[in-house]
Amino acid sequence: MSLGEKILELRKKCGYSQEQLGELVDVTRQTISNWELNETSPNPEQLKLLSKVLKVSIDDLLNNDIQNIVVEKVSNTEKLAGMTIKAVKFLGILFLILLVIDIISFFIFMPIK
Repeated sequence: MSLGEKILELRKKCGYSQEQLGELVDVTRQTISNWELNETSPNPEQLKLLSKVLKVSIDDLLNNDIQNIVVEKVSNTEKLAGMTIKAVKFLGILFLILLVIDIISFFIFMPIK
């Protein structure tokens, strides 16, 4: 969904006309229309006002899906941690096996005096 479509949807959800929303964010009705038609975009200060008036975060306005990105990164980190733990366990067991074999071979092949 484009920024303009999001502004239109949220404006209607809040029950504002283009003129009312324009007054709340200190722009003209035509500016709101241009935003909704994706002909122009709000500047950062106007985005802040829009997010307050429409009661959504700027990320929601811009469709920045931060939550899913964070969940995906955490999931990837958990997978990597799981693989690391398995590798460390494998190497630890391999080390113990080699140590036991070394000790056994030391006693088997130890020269008798």
